[in-house]
Amino acid sequence: MHPFNDSNLNAGVDAGDVARDESLAKVEIALLSVIFVSAAILNTGLMLVLWKQRKQMSRMRVFVFHLCLADLVVAFFQVCPQLMWDITDRFVGPDLVCRLVKYLQVLGMFSSTYMIVVMTIDRYQAICNPMVTFQRRRARLNIPVCIAWGVSLLGSLPQVFIFSRVEVAPGVFDCWAIFIQPWGLKAYITWTTLVIFVFPIIAVATCQVRICRAIQMNLYQKTHQAGSVGVALPLPSRASGVAGMSKARIRTVKMTVVIVLAYVICWAPFFTVQLWSVWDTHAPKETATFAILMLLASLNSCANPCIYLLFSDQLPKKLMTVLCQRRSEGKDLLHDEATMVSSLYMSFKSVSDCK
Repeated sequence: MHPFNDSNLNAGVDAGDVARDESLAKVEIALLSVIFVSAAILNTGLMLVLWKQRKQMSRMRVFVFHLCLADLVVAFFQVCPQLMWDITDRFVGPDLVCRLVKYLQVLGMFSSTYMIVVMTIDRYQAICNPMVTFQRRRARLNIPVCIAWGVSLLGSLPQVFIFSRVEVAPGVFDCWAIFIQPWGLKAYITWTTLVIFVFPIIAVATCQVRICRAIQMNLYQKTHQAGSVGVALPLPSRASGVAGMSKARIRTVKMTVVIVLAYVICWAPFFTVQLWSVWDTHAPKETATFAILMLLASLNSCANPCIYLLFSDQLPKKLMTVLCQRRSEGKDLLHDEATMVSSLYMSFKSVSDCK
């Protein structure tokens, strides 16, 4: 199996019927299984807790709910298909399924990324322009969430036309893409890195810097007001917006920062490896390090619910209650998931061997 196939972006054009490293494949299958099970359990459990509290759901919890939904798209339509792909060595399915899988794989990346972007922009509005946020509170539709899903649905469309089921060797078919040589693949990877990683990170970093400046200005003004006896210094408009900032709002700002940092830590190696592999002809593409780094990016889907629970007071207990209820319905959820992965391995391996 060509290592580019471990990525949900790259295409292994001209890969041919290359024998794969079975020991590395087993490691990949194990990692993907753990990531899939963890992401599915954590995000499903957190979504159930948030859904039960939907009548009292705050604006921030709406963003977290949709972030969990985006992470579930990553788990079921990015990690799970890649797991099956690793088990069978070759893509098993018709051309329509190939295009649909590739579309959903990138949809998960887009939605998870842009949900973080709109969440950060919302925190910026809440801190620096609180009156604008207050006026929007009664709107039925959450416009930023709709924009994030709209951008994701449209941004993933090129996948349908780029990827298809092609013959990579005589009698051997796989889900690949054919690019114009020699610049097609470079343009594709570079553009995808820009729209899914670089541009969103710039937008998020800009918002975070402005939030920090507003908070710092507010603290500076408060310190000087406390030191001045009977002298009331006028607050700048942006600083006055954070004058009455609550501890809960400060907590959500901190949580957003940690979510962004986790996203950068998980995805930066992935996109670095991607760019390196297409721009450097001497890049060690066949090494285990390359393959593992591209797989670990999906850990972000496990990290997001953990971060939210870390910054929540009561939700961890409620999540444990939900998980215990689920456990009583089916004795051991982890064991069931492991059994499912094992059965998938046996069934898909048999299909692959029969080809």
